[in-house]
Amino acid sequence: MKKFLFLLGGLLSSWAITAQTLSEADAAILFTGEDINGSARYNALSGAFGALGGDYSAIDVNPAGLAVFKNSGFSASVGIRDTDISSSFYGNTIDNNDNYFDLNQIGGVFVFESGRSSDIKKFALGFNYSMSRDFQNNWFASGVPIDSQGNVIAPLTEVEDPDVLYPNFEGTDFQNSTRGRSDKFVLALASQPNDKLYIGAALNFYDIDFTQLTSYEEFNSDEDGNTLDIFAEDAYTILGNGVSFNVGLITKPTQETRFGIAYQSPTWYEVSQEQIVFDTAVFENGNLDPQTGNGSDAFVFDYNLTTPSKITGSFAYLFGREGLISIDYSYKDYKNIKLRPTNEFNVENQFFSDNLQGSSEFRVGAEWRIDNVSLRGGYRFEENPFRDAIDTDHISGYSLGLGFKFKGNTRLDLAYQTSNNTDIYNFVNASEAEAAALDINNDRITATLVFGL
Repeated sequence: MKKFLFLLGGLLSSWAITAQTLSEADAAILFTGEDINGSARYNALSGAFGALGGDYSAIDVNPAGLAVFKNSGFSASVGIRDTDISSSFYGNTIDNNDNYFDLNQIGGVFVFESGRSSDIKKFALGFNYSMSRDFQNNWFASGVPIDSQGNVIAPLTEVEDPDVLYPNFEGTDFQNSTRGRSDKFVLALASQPNDKLYIGAALNFYDIDFTQLTSYEEFNSDEDGNTLDIFAEDAYTILGNGVSFNVGLITKPTQETRFGIAYQSPTWYEVSQEQIVFDTAVFENGNLDPQTGNGSDAFVFDYNLTTPSKITGSFAYLFGREGLISIDYSYKDYKNIKLRPTNEFNVENQFFSDNLQGSSEFRVGAEWRIDNVSLRGGYRFEENPFRDAIDTDHISGYSLGLGFKFKGNTRLDLAYQTSNNTDIYNFVNASEAEAAALDINNDRITATLVFGL
């Protein structure tokens, strides 16, 4: 089954055509997804803000929400992510754990009230920076095949002693380390023509910085105690810039109800990638074979990537000033991913058409206020875009949060998010090699300080 780790950046899909690192098709799918990673209030409601607005990160979903702000202000968010990746390979399970600290979000909004003679009640200008995708991960897998008859890479090296056979495959170690992030910067303009309507538009700018380092080590021996160890290492870097736009509206038919709809255009990227393949090192009885491990080959390639558009429909119900419930539904068709020049990516583009599908995302959030304290919670479900994905490949998670309002227009928000999904990872393109099974758990804590003007 071909599956792709949809939540955590930097893990490969099982269909990768390269030996260890990302192919262009892998990267295209990776950069199409976005994490829920904004302000603490936004995260606590699992990003269900399409009909609510009034939050700096809500601009990312529906720019019309910018006009919901009553006052100008700024916000800044920091977060820590705790990631557990359990790798199972030939019956051996290893638990990998890492913690990462990041600046999640910085935003600002400027609200301008119109005069009585104007047809528009108010308009607002705003910006928001957020970490659209966090690629930091590090995990290790190790195992010994149950039927250890022959090895995976050794027969391909052509450096073995012809008088020595190595029938005992004693084990394999694999390490995957990814670094970097995809940053998103939004400039938005919104207005409130009347008491029942908000409209907005935004330009989105993306910056991708992704690095992957992989190493594969294999251990073999014969009946006389001779050993053959093989070590392979790859490095892969992607830099890219992209742009897209959003338009949206929020309507308020009654004081309690709000409906929203938003459209995000495709994102157009210019991408530059470099892959370094180090010469495989072969150690016979602990001694480096002089024909191996002597250098590396670098491959540099530039191309264009277009990720699919997204449409979001939203509903919110407000219980006066005490509380609210909000629901978002989004749809994105992954079949529309395109790599260009098309004549150089016919195989990859056909793969997208044949193996990917539309992906639905459902988010729900709720908030209840008790004096100056707000209690929050949310849930999200996002479909894996692969046609043959199994139930555990989809992303599901919940969130909780607290908000504390102080004197003036200052507020401190806290959020906790957790999510889980599974994936598989192929180390090498060899039918003899079993893929590792991965179970990924992500926990994130976010703190946001909001200053009103």
